[in-house]
Amino acid sequence: MSIPYFYEPSILSGQTSFTLNEISSKHCVQVLRMQEDNRIDLTNGKGFLFEAVIVTPHKKNTVVKILTEKYIAPSSQKLTLGIGLLKNVTRLEWLLEKATEMGIYEIIPLVCEHTIFEKFKMERFQNILQSAMIQSQQVWLPLLGTPVKYKEAIVAQKQTQKLIAHCEAGDKLDIKKIEAATDCLLFIGPEGDFSAAEIELAVQHQFKAIHLGPTRLRTETAALFALSVLKIF
Repeated sequence: MSIPYFYEPSILSGQTSFTLNEISSKHCVQVLRMQEDNRIDLTNGKGFLFEAVIVTPHKKNTVVKILTEKYIAPSSQKLTLGIGLLKNVTRLEWLLEKATEMGIYEIIPLVCEHTIFEKFKMERFQNILQSAMIQSQQVWLPLLGTPVKYKEAIVAQKQTQKLIAHCEAGDKLDIKKIEAATDCLLFIGPEGDFSAAEIELAVQHQFKAIHLGPTRLRTETAALFALSVLKIF
């Protein structure tokens, strides 16, 4: 049986004991039925992995003893995804989960001309990222921004490599022939794609237009396919 793994954002380097939050405590005691001296692992989502043992099991405030701590350096590649918000929230949630599992550095939600989106549920989306980080045994929680207007996002980004995938005709690079940089930004549009004006604005700001193959992909499929090609392992 694998050792249970929990996200505890408030745990700090150098601590010898720690009290789990109520959610982690409840999962430990009531769901996993863990008892005194049982082993668990913790991360604060900022690169630290803590090995711990339960000292006082409690459904609301389980106390653990920290046995060891290890700092794991972040990936040498900062891969950022700018994604047009989706009308279908379930598909957006799926994308957030899978992008996290793949080791994305940052996710920028874009409000584009063709965006149809009602409410951005930051707390729920953060919980999805946290669960995906734990499930994939990582120690770095991706950055998730609040929705930003497309034009503002274009101007604000300073990455050394900026790519935009779209379905309009024109000169575009084959993504499979691109050598991904260690500081790479990828823009994927919403349902209905980017508008012609948005594509032109991106090109004016040194974005390189790319294509993802001969078929037209859904937003979430396009994003994951592109990330899988650009990700440096």
